[in-house]
Amino acid sequence: MCSKIRSFGEYSSELLQMRNQSIILLFVRAPVKGKIKSRLGSAIGEDAALELYRNFVLDTIDAIVKSGHPFRIFFHPPDAGEALASWLGPHFHYIPQAGDDLGENMERAFRKVFTEGFTRAVLLGSDIPDVTPAVLNEAIESLGTNDVVMGPAADGGYYLIGCNRGSFLPNVFHGIVWGTSTVFRETMGILHEASLRVHLVPEWQDVDTKDDLKSLFERNRDTTFDKSRTMAYLMENRDRFLS
Repeated sequence: MCSKIRSFGEYSSELLQMRNQSIILLFVRAPVKGKIKSRLGSAIGEDAALELYRNFVLDTIDAIVKSGHPFRIFFHPPDAGEALASWLGPHFHYIPQAGDDLGENMERAFRKVFTEGFTRAVLLGSDIPDVTPAVLNEAIESLGTNDVVMGPAADGGYYLIGCNRGSFLPNVFHGIVWGTSTVFRETMGILHEASLRVHLVPEWQDVDTKDDLKSLFERNRDTTFDKSRTMAYLMENRDRFLS
């Protein structure tokens, strides 16, 4: 007996349904001089760090939009909603982060979208401006056969985490010392102890230091990201930032 071959229309319908049930959560900080990218600011100046972060956020949003998935912008501090809407536009969905630390902020963000009815959610930060739509799609689609998806960062943390509503495990956000080189390893230990199936998307490098900035520039020459706002700004200030 031969299996039924799905038509293009059926496949497109399944893909649309998956996209409608999935959501991306973008964590953003209000772009306030001296309040963001402190390590980068100490190396290149607070004004330049602020402008770079603005470009990071805009380029990350571009990648999310190109992925085709709906998304929410979870922002910090909680009173920055109007300022962000004025900057990015009122057409996005803004939600204040709500927690005492990063872990609680992430946990509550997942709880909120799962309560809304989404069945797959992927969360990422705004320190990886060259993240690609392909990576975001891989993360979402991997949750069809896995419980959790993780994106390890080169510094020992992670830049992306996602799960299904049924495999949501709040413990991965508890008891972690955030900002250390053991965050990813500790989180993976919790997931393995819970016997959850984990898919890893490619390792990425956050941009927190001047060396990270140089790496970002070098790895994206002659790529599609070469035309981004971030790369244009770096090229304009190449002698200041990349020497």
